[in-house]
Amino acid sequence: MKGLIGKKIGMTQVYEEGVVVPVTVIEAGPCVVVGVKTKEKDGYSALQVGFGTKKVKNTSKSVLGNMEKAGLKENPPAVIREFRAEEDPVAELGSVVKADIFSAGEFLDVSGITKGKGFAGVMKRHHFGGGRDGHGGGWHRKPGSIGCREQPGTVRKGKKLPGQLGNANRTVQNLRLVKVEENFLFVRGAVPGPNGGTLIVRNAKKK
Repeated sequence: MKGLIGKKIGMTQVYEEGVVVPVTVIEAGPCVVVGVKTKEKDGYSALQVGFGTKKVKNTSKSVLGNMEKAGLKENPPAVIREFRAEEDPVAELGSVVKADIFSAGEFLDVSGITKGKGFAGVMKRHHFGGGRDGHGGGWHRKPGSIGCREQPGTVRKGKKLPGQLGNANRTVQNLRLVKVEENFLFVRGAVPGPNGGTLIVRNAKKK
């Protein structure tokens, strides 16, 4: 399992054999190894990496204790994530993982928190068709009936209703990596979240 923490820069376009390809630019890494999990010691294999920096006063003491082992107590990472692997990692604490672990042509899964849209109705949130405009209709943007008459006489669990839209963790799968330049990944298509948002980039599970 290969993975990096990154930041969404924005969208642009590149040319492939004379064809315009829409891409999202992701600043992936460099990420510092802050923890190594092994099957013998922890029961599973994984690599913990950190991205960015933040002030020491804004970091908890438990995190600072772990960062001291990796030599990052003065500059703790802003984001820490764990990537599981089938075999025990060979990386050492404090080593740097860069975007060159990926290569052009690979397929990636990109996760991020979508833009928050606040409270939304069913037409915007669930793409309902709405009610009729003529013949006495008076419920143009309403959900319609939600009950079940006498039996069972309740609103079924999971019924699509108005509520919070966005601000949720979402993953876009099987995005083709068009090219890699230094620490920037050019991924075909769109990824979740606003420009500047944190992203988790992994090799695709279903490819």
